[in-house]
Amino acid sequence: MSEHTARVEWNLRGAFEYKTYSRTHSMDFGNGILVPGNAAAGNIPPSVPAAHGVDPEQAFVASLSACHMLWFLHLASRAKYTVTRYVDEASGVLEKGPQGKWMMTRVTLRPAVAFSGAAPTAEEHEQLHHKAHEECYVANSVRTEVICLPAVA
Repeated sequence: MSEHTARVEWNLRGAFEYKTYSRTHSMDFGNGILVPGNAAAGNIPPSVPAAHGVDPEQAFVASLSACHMLWFLHLASRAKYTVTRYVDEASGVLEKGPQGKWMMTRVTLRPAVAFSGAAPTAEEHEQLHHKAHEECYVANSVRTEVICLPAVA
């Protein structure tokens, strides 16, 4: 077992009224890693001043993508393949789920992987991604459908 922490902090600046309060916050992961956060642009009234920050839905998609990537790299390394680049243009769909509640119903991973030296066959490449998905801690923790559309870069 391991425990993972994050400190999320928001502070009031000005009046606490729906149409004007800032949604910006900080996500502190320790060791000097501080990420600015915000609500998704579509969820912020136009009367709130614009500000940069990662929204929770983006962080969710990135978590699934990064977990899959880390497992893929581990498995490729153990299989003696040399990965030189891994890029994933991941996306998530936020919509009403079966119970009528808003949820991330689907995340699509689009990893493009480049290899040097001996590369896996298309079938072996697909199997590495399948196994990475099976092992991904984050994917194993959510109800969201995770689709992987791998490509060799």
